Formats: sequence, structure tokens, C-alpha cells
Amino acid sequence: MRLAALLLVAAATAVSASSASATILISADRGGLISDYAAKFLNARDSGEQVVIDGACLSACTLVVGMVPRDKVCATPKAVLGFHSAWRPMAGGRRVTSTVASQAMLDVYPSDLRKWISQRGGLSPKMIFLYGRELNEIIPPCGTAAIASAHATRQPHILKSDTTRAAMVSRPAR
Repeated sequence: MRLAALLLVAAATAVSASSASATILISADRGGLISDYAAKFLNARDSGEQVVIDGACLSACTLVVGMVPRDKVCATPKAVLGFHSAWRPMAGGRRVTSTVASQAMLDVYPSDLRKWISQRGGLSPKMIFLYGRELNEIIPPCGTAAIASAHATRQPHILKSDTTRAAMVSRPAR
């Protein structure tokens, strides 16, 4: 029920659809409010936009995997998804884990991604990263044409600065 309410709010706040030929490029997105991302990705799904993940897609950004059809999402070799439990801000800058929002996010993800998260202990305040071969088992790799199209038609409403990628260079090799 809560997931349905989340999706309803997102649909109600979605901006007008862009053309189906547009491509959204995600290159360094640290996430944000779940409702904002749900609205963006419902809009992308409804308009038939292609989404290319070409760098970090963290936190609420990862909703793209469950909200946009698999044939409309692809990952480049630079793609990294980062998952953690959802949280609410409290007084004094504290963060409190939201089990309801965390479960709502899990409910949106496809079963193979939920299984991957579960095998790593589930969602917790600690970020877990999905990339490389394991990522391509869940999200198909992009072809050269999709990557070129994404770089040519960048959608700035999704993109953020590339500071996250620099922080991830020390990730363990697989």
C-alpha cells in the first residue's frame, strides 16, 4: 500500500514527458528524495526514454532499475550502482533509518537485484556497490550507439557533478 502511495505521489508530481527519442545520461548522481526520483523515472518510463548509466548512480537514483523497463536502461563499463537504507533527517543533522521507505525501494527493484542486495546483508546505512560483471547480469551493457546518443543528448535534470566518481576509485577489484 505504501509503495502504491509513493508511486501515486510520484506520478502526480511528474513533469511533462519529453520525446521518446531523448536519452537520459546518469554519470555522477548521488541521489536525493525518493519521491523526486520516482517522478523522474516514471516520466522516463512513460515517455519511452532510453537511460544510460555511465558513472555513479547512488541511493534513490537506483530506482531507475525498477521503474524503467530493462530494454530502456543500459550500463556502460563506468557504471556503478550504490545502495543503502533510506533515512529521514532529524533535528541537529541526525539521520534516522526509515524501514518503510527502505522496504518501498526494495519493492520497486526487480527480484534479481533484491536477491543481490539480500546476499550482501540487505539495505543498511553502509553503501554497497554493484558494478562490472555483476551489474551486467542485472542491467544490460550499453552498445556504442546508446553511449554516443546519451553523450549527444544529455538531460541536465538528472546529471550532477562528478565528485562521487572520484570518491569511488578505491573500490575493491573483482
